[in-house]
Amino acid sequence: MAVNSKVIKRRIKSVSSTKKITKAMEMVAASKMRRAVDTALRTRTYAKLAWDILVDLSKTPEVKLPLLEVRPVKNVLVILVTSNRGLCGSFNSNIIKKTSLSLKNPDNLGVQDIEGKILKTDNVKIDVVGVGRKGADFAKRNGYNLTASFTTFSDTPNLNDILPISQMVLKQYEERVYDKVVVAYTDFKSAIAQTAKLKQVLPISKIDLENMLTELGEEDLKKEKPVVDEKLSDYLFEPNPQSVLETVLPRLVETQLLQAALESSASEHSARMMAMRNASDAAVDMIAELNLNFNKARQAAITQEIAEIAGGAAALE
Repeated sequence: MAVNSKVIKRRIKSVSSTKKITKAMEMVAASKMRRAVDTALRTRTYAKLAWDILVDLSKTPEVKLPLLEVRPVKNVLVILVTSNRGLCGSFNSNIIKKTSLSLKNPDNLGVQDIEGKILKTDNVKIDVVGVGRKGADFAKRNGYNLTASFTTFSDTPNLNDILPISQMVLKQYEERVYDKVVVAYTDFKSAIAQTAKLKQVLPISKIDLENMLTELGEEDLKKEKPVVDEKLSDYLFEPNPQSVLETVLPRLVETQLLQAALESSASEHSARMMAMRNASDAAVDMIAELNLNFNKARQAAITQEIAEIAGGAAALE
């Protein structure tokens, strides 16, 4: 019994040390989550205004730009946003599972044009850009062509992190290397709820953009006072809508990718915070159970010793 008591005591010490680590990681994740969430919420108003500009300008029928061109899908690029590290619950597994199931379904590989019409094509080639090590590992394991991997993003991604990806995507779409570009990311809803999503980035789709901005926080946007009350159609664009679109559309793509990265960052830190909190709670329960077992073992040892002493005394009589 004495040996068992020592083993249990050593186990209690080990679990207590683990609990201190998980509690510290929870606090760090909570701090990073607050910064990431604040940044993600601040960019939603800009995304909404960019959408308003696009809607007004896209009504001009004579505007023809490569980023608005819709063509049959033969090559698809998937930008998969994951984390570099684990210990964040089901954060990575959810977005990887969602992406894997979507790419295996041919109905998801058609392109959505600017009016929301789906154009489908058979025998589609799929390439992957991994943002985070977990996404890159997924592409390698499942036989997808990994064209690029970005693993040096900061805890709160900024435009400098996104520019290399957006410039590569814009150039390759205009050069017809890809006919469709999709971003797979985790949308932040709350500290305990995140949703894996896939969104069409190129060609630019009015329907998909509207859905994206609605899902990114329609209620939050409604609470904010409008920055511009007048309709954009009341303004004159110089030198012409074509030139304005040539500037606005690339920025809009950058905005989508940046927002996806920010949402994923906020979701990752939230998932890690909850995972570490659950681990700390589990450690508390485990320590309580081990203490109970330790006390039982110690009491059993004391009872056995008393019984041996009483037996010895009875034998002497």
